[in-house]
Amino acid sequence: MIITIDGPSGTGKTTVARQVAERLKFVYFDTGAMYRAFTWLVLKNNVDIQNVVEIKKLLGAFDFNIIQDEGHKRYLTNGEDVTETIRSRPITAFVSQVSALKPVRDSLLHIQHHFARGHDAVFEGRDLGSVVFPEAEVKVFLDADPQVRAERRLMEILEKRPEEASSLSKEEMLADLIRRDTYDSTREVAPLRCPADAFKIDTTLLTIEAVVNQIVEYAQKKHPQHFVL
Repeated sequence: MIITIDGPSGTGKTTVARQVAERLKFVYFDTGAMYRAFTWLVLKNNVDIQNVVEIKKLLGAFDFNIIQDEGHKRYLTNGEDVTETIRSRPITAFVSQVSALKPVRDSLLHIQHHFARGHDAVFEGRDLGSVVFPEAEVKVFLDADPQVRAERRLMEILEKRPEEASSLSKEEMLADLIRRDTYDSTREVAPLRCPADAFKIDTTLLTIEAVVNQIVEYAQKKHPQHFVL
């Protein structure tokens, strides 16, 4: 079974997807980490994203792996641990442009299908239910008030990368979120969309636990035969 959880940044989807996978004993896959990892490779190699030939060449050399380290996932790009680096502001500022490129979407689509093969999995991102896994058994779309999303993102950065948070304001974070929302939802290739058959949840006033509970209950009610003990 494939469960897709889509939505814009700051809706809690990464934490929610991870916990849903844990509750259901599914494999969890963060597609955002994969796109960020490739963006890191693009920046490291100073590749112009308008240069299709160079982008395709880099895609051919892109090796993305996930390893478990004391219960936590670590992301490796061409053998280098980029788990922390891919969450930095330079990557965040550039990842939407890189992930909007058709050669990138087409190439990384195969990686996602490869990871899904033979697994019960929860996939989290922006176009999972609409493009990557349109036949997914369970589709979820998370949304939240932009102001709340900006606060959440700022708190996350403050907690994980305080050196970056000191130069950020809530107003700047909100502007960044709105700019990325607009870009992601209007791009030609795999735009951010809520699938027509998705279970939509507004997480503005909900705890992570409440959202997880709703998704788990929805999946179990929709496909009870899959969860028979």
